Amino acid sequence: MTRLHPLKGLQVQAHERAALLLGFAFHFCVLASYYLVRPLRDALGLEGGADKLQWLFTATFVVMLVAVPLYGALVARLPATRFVPLVYRLVGVSMLVFGALIASYQTSVWVARVFFVWISVYNLFIVTVFWSVLVDRFSNEQGRRLFGFIAAGGTLGTFIGPLLAASMAMSLGPLALTIAAAVLLELAVRCYRALLKRTEPRGADELGGYRRLGEENRSMGGGILAGVTLILKSRYLLGMVLFMLLHTSAATLIYFEQGRIVAGSYANVATRTQFFAYVDLTVSVLTLLFQLLLTAPLIRLIGVGGALAAMPVATLIAFAAMALAPVPASVALAQGLRRAVEFAIVRPGREVLWTVVSREEKYKSKNVIETLVYRGGDAASGWLSVGLTAMGAGFGLLAVLIVPFAGLWTWLSAWLANRQEDLKHKDNDRSLS
Repeated sequence: MTRLHPLKGLQVQAHERAALLLGFAFHFCVLASYYLVRPLRDALGLEGGADKLQWLFTATFVVMLVAVPLYGALVARLPATRFVPLVYRLVGVSMLVFGALIASYQTSVWVARVFFVWISVYNLFIVTVFWSVLVDRFSNEQGRRLFGFIAAGGTLGTFIGPLLAASMAMSLGPLALTIAAAVLLELAVRCYRALLKRTEPRGADELGGYRRLGEENRSMGGGILAGVTLILKSRYLLGMVLFMLLHTSAATLIYFEQGRIVAGSYANVATRTQFFAYVDLTVSVLTLLFQLLLTAPLIRLIGVGGALAAMPVATLIAFAAMALAPVPASVALAQGLRRAVEFAIVRPGREVLWTVVSREEKYKSKNVIETLVYRGGDAASGWLSVGLTAMGAGFGLLAVLIVPFAGLWTWLSAWLANRQEDLKHKDNDRSLS
């Protein structure tokens, strides 16, 4: 009889403990590295003025158009055991280069802009690569039980990262932040390799979802745009595209309003960096509380569909709060609530959706949706915000207009959850035949 280990009430089986803790540590390193430099990115992004943010979002999308095919070529030609460490180490080296440039040129607008764009590109890649690894190593049933705890590792990273950024920004400067981020990415590589060593010797039947021995050492082949063609052939993946567009559009509109409020309230990079770090700390505290108290029992109670639907509800609350009180305090609280719900409840539920698709879709289509589609929605929403502002429409009008889209978003959440259940049962039927 399989023994159960009562780790945080998750019903963790004995053979899952090491993989669970390594996934926790892996996620911590990935997000702590990003959240060390995220406040610096947001502060430098305002150097050219809050009214220029739409150009930075557009530039990010253009760079993503180039980066996604390059990533596709990498995935097609290299096995995961090689391209995952390569991605993280290339990003780590870039952090060191940018740290030196920012320290040398201080607040040069062009260095600030390039840094903003690069951080906005790479952060999506390192996060989606992490979750691609996780959904490839854990089954659908394991994901429902364990992804909430693994997500808490990332939450701890989102707490430690901005805490270090807030304390280091004034005393040590940007170079120290980027060096620390590079070190954490190298530790993420070590966690990834340890995860493979712990799970590699076990077969799929024994662990209920782990990959068969040696499969991760083979490249997946296919063209550099295979992720796009796979999406176009699947209504399920197209539904995920629409979910992502609704998510990123709402987040960008809030981000632009946040930029206008912060730019008018804080005068320099250091004070803005501290403010954004405190916002991230608020998010981390709320997320950790949600994950410790709510995530696992809530997903069991309301299911994947309910978890996904929490996002449009939190978005409506955030829009209303910032429209009624456009001050830094409301920004911190609104962003704190919305992003905490996203990380603690919505993200684990969204990742469960990926456990029922093919390995190629997990690494290729997932990357397209969570990078190219994400940044495309950013760019379009940025220009929409600028256009509405030019016509005299305030954020209050946007808070009203978001209501019908939230209704569509909620319906889509239920549809994706139902479709995921259908695909899960089909997989189970095939495994029994």
